[in-house]
Amino acid sequence: MLTGGLRPPVPWPAVLPRPHWHCIVPRRGRPTKGSNVVANRSQQLASVQQRVALVLILVGAIWTVEIVNWSLAHGLNRFGILPRTAHGLIGIVAAPFLHANPAHAASNTLPLLVLGWLVSLHGRERFLRVAICVTLGTGIAVWLFARGAYHVGASSLVFGLFGYIVGRAWYERSLGAIASALGAVLLYGGLVFGVFPARQVSFESHLFGLIVGIAFARLDVRQRR
Repeated sequence: MLTGGLRPPVPWPAVLPRPHWHCIVPRRGRPTKGSNVVANRSQQLASVQQRVALVLILVGAIWTVEIVNWSLAHGLNRFGILPRTAHGLIGIVAAPFLHANPAHAASNTLPLLVLGWLVSLHGRERFLRVAICVTLGTGIAVWLFARGAYHVGASSLVFGLFGYIVGRAWYERSLGAIASALGAVLLYGGLVFGVFPARQVSFESHLFGLIVGIAFARLDVRQRR
């Protein structure tokens, strides 16, 4: 028996409605639009950082070698490309990392950063393919046909990247490729004058780099169609 005028407890649902938590917190597995935007931006930022990192690593390697080379009175330049000699074969890979002096390395740094970034916008794998193919293709051509002197410098890669960007715009004719080519031409269109013969300048590296870059652009566009 109940005393004191107390009533039996009312069941909890009759006193306080059950909270509808699903109206406040979204269900798992169904992210909101805002979270999707944040995730996409994070992924895009990470992708850009990875692409830029490859170019920065390459430039960093060039300057690391240049500092060591400078400390050795540029004695490492004997590992450059010496055409039609067995000793000069190592230069096919080593030449882009060797320079005559710090000013030579500095003159290649900014174009390499800008043109490398333009190529890497279309994927870091593509930048790697272009850089490797241009380095090997240009190095072999210089070893076979260039003058009998040591050929060093990353300008072959600079011309190769420039040739690839312009060649890709010509063969692919997409909006992105054309925009990249316009930027490259506006900034470094004067590079084309570097393919003409000159003393103390490896114009052969410039010429073959440009040709290899354009040729690789042709092959690359064909493979992706």
